[in-house]
Amino acid sequence: MEHDAEARRGFARMGFGCKHYRRRCRIRAPCCGDVFHCRHCHNESTKDGHELDRHAVQSVICLVCDTEQPVSQVCCNCGVCMGEYFCRTCKFFDDDVDKEHYHCKDCGICRVGGRENFFHCQKCGSCYSTTLQEKHCCIENSMKNNCPICYEYLFDSLRETSVLRCGHTMHLQCFHEMLKHDKFSCPICSTSIFDMDKFLRALDAEMEASYCYMGKGWIVCYDCRDTTQVFSGVTGHKCCHCQSHNTCRVAPPVLP
Repeated sequence: MEHDAEARRGFARMGFGCKHYRRRCRIRAPCCGDVFHCRHCHNESTKDGHELDRHAVQSVICLVCDTEQPVSQVCCNCGVCMGEYFCRTCKFFDDDVDKEHYHCKDCGICRVGGRENFFHCQKCGSCYSTTLQEKHCCIENSMKNNCPICYEYLFDSLRETSVLRCGHTMHLQCFHEMLKHDKFSCPICSTSIFDMDKFLRALDAEMEASYCYMGKGWIVCYDCRDTTQVFSGVTGHKCCHCQSHNTCRVAPPVLP
């Protein structure tokens, strides 16, 4: 009898779901009353752009026996487990336990990757990989913004994110696409996204070989934020303070 109950509970695991999650139930959206596989399916289908509040979901529909019922992990009618991972706070189900879900109380949502692999940064307002602990520049609520490339909201995005040297964040996939187009500075603050020493040494040599005096001009450096007066060149302008070429010509400062 116990064997039958266990078999019923695990029936059709990974056999139902959508492109976002594998689960054996659908949710009824409290905002519009319609039924969807998950909140992402709801958000992608709405024409007016309203989003589903995951915490407000009150009822689910079992995909095995089609019974609508209050939110719970096991169907009250057929006994099937509607999600091997279940969070009562987020009303979240997923049969793919290999994702190592965990609920972060600080973020207020479930995340993927295993609790031991992440830490919550209070200032940034999100969970980051433990490899970034004490090794990233904090920007308040940096994850609670849209990706500067694709404009998807980062905080609860399903795609992996990357933290730049300056502290701004974007999708890792978008980061790689940006590099393919030879963009090596943050799209938000223009700070260099990695150590450019080798490239700068090559640029210095190029500037020296093709130097042409064009007078003096004022520049602002996007890496150190210093404004200085330098000799103008055809190839580029080098910051006197940090030696970076990530600069831009500006008008002379107005003295008080």
